[in-house]
Amino acid sequence: MKVQRACKHCSYMTEEETCPLCGNATSKEWQGYVVILDHTNSQIAERMGINVNGKFALKVR
Repeated sequence: MKVQRACKHCSYMTEEETCPLCGNATSKEWQGYVVILDHTNSQIAERMGINVNGKFALKVR
């Protein structure tokens, strides 16, 4: 079973060691997540500075 990881820079969630969006390191230590389905009309995405659809951690250590 793969472990979900979150990017330390952009909070994007992936199973990879490096983020496919920004190339930074990911961490196994994260809390909560939000799924963005339509970033262009999402107030949450706008507040979090997210400009792509996907799964994002709320807090990454």
